[in-house]
Parts: sequence; C-alpha cells; structure tokens
Amino acid sequence: MNPFKTCPLCEATWTDRERFLADPDLELIGYQVDFEDVALGLFLFNHHCCGTTLAIRAKGFRDLYEGPFFSDRKTGTEACPGHCLRCTELSPCPAACECAWVREVLQRIRQWPRPSSQHSCAGAGG
Repeated sequence: MNPFKTCPLCEATWTDRERFLADPDLELIGYQVDFEDVALGLFLFNHHCCGTTLAIRAKGFRDLYEGPFFSDRKTGTEACPGHCLRCTELSPCPAACECAWVREVLQRIRQWPRPSSQHSCAGAGG
C-alpha cells in the first residue's frame, strides 16, 4: 500500500491521512486555488522538521466536507471576500460559491485533534 504522503526532503512518511493531519510537526499554511478545477487546488503544509512545504491536492480532503456543493463561482462579485485569491488566507467564506467546500475543509484541518504542539521530528509515524 502506498503511503498518504512522503516528505520530498527528509523522506518522513505518513501512512494515512489521519496520521498526517494529527502530526504536530505539520502546519497548514495555505491554499493555492485552481479555478479551472477547484479540487485540483493545493493545500500547503509546512513540515517543521526539515522546513519543507508539502502540497496536497484539495480533492484528497473533499470527503471531509459534509455540506452542499455549489456550481457557480462568486469570485469577483460582491458576495466574494476574495479569500481564495490570497494563498495564506485560511478564513472561512460566507459565499455560496463553488470554492466554499474548500474553505470549510480548511477549517476542519485547522481544528484536527493533535497531540501536544511540541515538535518531535522523530518520524511521521507509520
């Protein structure tokens, strides 16, 4: 079975998404939108053990969203606060927009239960 993610610099490996999200050595730092296909946007995580930024497609987290999916994008309208245009903006968005599910998933990841915030860097767990 393939691991969920391997760090390209230090080769730390996370066997599944739950271990990845629970790792206190990882920090969600941004979302790089793909307006052609929102699911192909990138969630960005800093790996504090080696300083690398890891990118994972939003579609790898889509099942964490339980709300409605909207087909229209509100970017550039009065309803849009422009969060997706700022890579490091992690705030939720009130717009009924095609990108709304991504903003909610960002919140779920930010609130994911983790052990102490003390960095271990002894391996990602497997």
